[in-house]
Amino acid sequence: MARYWLMKSEPFKYSWDDLVAEKEGLWDGVRNHRAKNNLAAMKVGEEAFFYHSREGLEIVGVATISVEGILDPTDPEGKWAAVKIKPKSKLNRPVTLKQIKAEPKLAECELIRLGRLSVAELTKAEWDTILEMGGGLSGEVQSPRVTACEAR
Repeated sequence: MARYWLMKSEPFKYSWDDLVAEKEGLWDGVRNHRAKNNLAAMKVGEEAFFYHSREGLEIVGVATISVEGILDPTDPEGKWAAVKIKPKSKLNRPVTLKQIKAEPKLAECELIRLGRLSVAELTKAEWDTILEMGGGLSGEVQSPRVTACEAR
């Protein structure tokens, strides 16, 4: 049975747009045991919300797990896990942490209960609620770009 995930990244370090530009990103550098166990539990094809932490504080898109069970190359001792992800789609509208906290259906969500956890598991009901709050998937992976002519 598929599981559902939420992965946090500080956008000034690695943003949704960085993932889109790379087409496939390595999710490494996680140094929390519960988050490590979540990474190790991920399977190819499962999906994760991509959450911008510190700046934005919002879920902006959905990524797909493309490679599972990798040893984290940033760990010389080989104790930490990593996965690779690919961008699937942006949400039609970002879902903010404030909106998530205000939604009673998400009161038990790991994002709320374990706020510092960088890789969290979601229930199917939590996943569906957040996806609905975001207006579903846009089908687009890239952020809209404003050209100089459009900005005038």
